[in-house]
Order: sequence, then structure tokens, then C-alpha cells
Amino acid sequence: MRVRPLPALASASAALVAVAPQAGAATTADRAPLATCRAFAVEVGAKADAQDRTVVRITVTNQARRTCVVDRLPTVSFGELDGPAQHVPAGESGPYRLGAGETAYATVRTVGADGEVRRVGGVTVAGDPSHSGRTFSARELGAGRYVEVWEPVSSWWKGSARAADEAVGVG
Repeated sequence: MRVRPLPALASASAALVAVAPQAGAATTADRAPLATCRAFAVEVGAKADAQDRTVVRITVTNQARRTCVVDRLPTVSFGELDGPAQHVPAGESGPYRLGAGETAYATVRTVGADGEVRRVGGVTVAGDPSHSGRTFSARELGAGRYVEVWEPVSSWWKGSARAADEAVGVG
């Protein structure tokens, strides 16, 4: 005699198999968002290009022992001027993952094609908008007595300096 499963039991068993996690599959806990890097756990750097002082290369390094995130759009402001550098390409905020000890790179062009400029004593860079950032004087940057600024643009954080340069048309 052959035993046939009851239709209700067969569909309940199929439903359980369909929703059970597969071996190696990510669960909701595995996909939990990473914490924002704490300001004291990241080191921010900035340096003007030796040949073109209107190009500033910036970095953010995760000094912590754990992976964390910064905003994928670096925060770059210029002295007392209103507004930060605009991002190329334009985009929305989002997380940029930084593993322990990893560095991200961005390139800033401080002067657009117009040629009209303002002069400021320094640039403030933050890895994430929740951080107050670090201010670099023009001399610390290697830009001379002041930084020239007009319609500045910044790349997003990138995995290499070359990719950051390419994003803003430098190199």
C-alpha cells in the first residue's frame, strides 16, 4: 500500500523548504548595515599637486580594527566661503566601505574653467559629514600662501588615486 501525503501537509512542507535559508546564503543579520566610522578612527590627509596647485588630492584612512563606512561623497569646504565642492558625478549620499587599515582617495579641482577666483587660507576635509573634519592651511597643502577657489568639484571616494583623478579629468 502506498502512502500519499495529505495535500495540506505537502504544501506546508514545500513552503518551509522555500523560506528556509540555503547553505551559505546571507541572512538579514549578515546584511546589517555597517556603522559609520568614528571621527577619531579615521585619518584625513590632503596635498596640493606640485605642478597644478588647483588640484588637491585627499585621503581618508580607517585606523580602526573593524570595517566601517564613511559617506561616499567627501566633504570639502574652503575657508569662509559658502558651500562645499560639488561632486562629479552628481549623486546622492550613500555608504563607502572602509576595511581596517584601508585608504580611500578623492581628487578636488579647486578652480573650474571660468578662471575667476577667490582666495582662501585653507581647506577643510571630512571623511563623513558627521565629522567636523580637519583644516589644512594653504601652506600645509603645499599651495603657497592661499588656495584659489572658483566652482570647485570633487570626485567621490575611490579605491585609487588614479581613479579619483580620472573622475574629475586630472592626469
